[in-house]
Amino acid sequence: MGNSMEKIGSKTKLLLGAQHVLAMFGATVLVPFLTGLNPSIALIAAGAGTLIFHFCTKRIVPVFLGSSFAFIGALSLVLKDEGIGAVKGGVIAAGFIYLLMAYLVKVFGVEKIKSFFPPVVTGPIIMVIGLRMSPVALSMAGYANGKFDPKSLIIALVVIISMISITIMKKSFFRLVPILISVTLGYVVAMFMGLVSFEPIAKANWIGLSAEAANDLFTLPHFSVSAVLAIAPIALVVFIEHIGDITTNGAVVGKDFFKNPGIHRTLMGDGVATIVAGLLGGPANTTYGENTGVLAVTKVYDPSILRIAACYAIVLGLLGKFGVILQTIPAPVMGGVSIILFGMISSVGARTLVDAGLDFSNSRNLIIASLIFVFGIAVDNIVIWKTVSLSGLALAALAGVVLNKVLPLDREVAINKKID
Repeated sequence: MGNSMEKIGSKTKLLLGAQHVLAMFGATVLVPFLTGLNPSIALIAAGAGTLIFHFCTKRIVPVFLGSSFAFIGALSLVLKDEGIGAVKGGVIAAGFIYLLMAYLVKVFGVEKIKSFFPPVVTGPIIMVIGLRMSPVALSMAGYANGKFDPKSLIIALVVIISMISITIMKKSFFRLVPILISVTLGYVVAMFMGLVSFEPIAKANWIGLSAEAANDLFTLPHFSVSAVLAIAPIALVVFIEHIGDITTNGAVVGKDFFKNPGIHRTLMGDGVATIVAGLLGGPANTTYGENTGVLAVTKVYDPSILRIAACYAIVLGLLGKFGVILQTIPAPVMGGVSIILFGMISSVGARTLVDAGLDFSNSRNLIIASLIFVFGIAVDNIVIWKTVSLSGLALAALAGVVLNKVLPLDREVAINKKID
């Protein structure tokens, strides 16, 4: 089983597909938990989105699409203020932003488009995404009015400690599924503390969507200007993440996916998948690094295995009792996971800055990053006109992109750039 060119039996493919489901599962269902969307629909959207992506990319890119973390803050805010219809409209609009980027990449080339999103812009924005959500993680873990609820704190600590312990293990399969294991442990502890109700599970059908999921599914999209402005621009940030994921995936597989099928096709795959996710009521889709990690470990790169995983995800989403079990997971369990994951998102942003070797004694870099941090963290929404508002994250991204193009490079920086 050294590489994807070797013949692999059907049973082995089914097993490998299940492993890919394990890898993506925790992160994919975590996004709906944190935003208030339905996890069953998120699984269906991820599976359908993956199949769509493979169709758009000539079925040669071994990628799985799952729920994007970048949209968490905007989705939860819009769902709370305007409802599922507005969320659908915003996610569909984000999908069209992907398609626009795909068209621009095809016309102008990827390097020209990337020049609008250098590390000095994307790094701070990624950090802001994690930092904006950190208060939500603590409140889910039981923190309110300067105190922690004792039961919630115990459960959150069990999750955090188990995640840390699993992550630092060497050469262990468990390292592939730390979220799944830690959530299971937290769920068991919460169950013994009497914080889990099994009544909804008993009432749920074995097959079919729950009433809540069906309601979300059949609610028509509503294109609220404020919701679209809050959600859609985040696709511009995820664009850079997408480029990185496809680059990494190609490096693992040993193929140049920028040439064949082309980055414009992979972006198109993300875009159409996200539009479908929006129509269904799921979160925006994005390529998953977790599944690229599985490729690197197994050294089996057959794209059909990812399509098998996509079918598994759809089936899991259609199992009524399974979906309800996910919804009975108590908030402190997800709070413990979120404390680490939101911190990790911010850390990825910091790593982006470090990897780029940015000099923050340079006033240009300092100004761009400073304004992104202040606008992104301090501003919730700015009312532009009547019910139209602009989210802090969208404002921060806009400020970063504009300042990067307007502020002149220092003379020595420009010279070094030419030399490089």
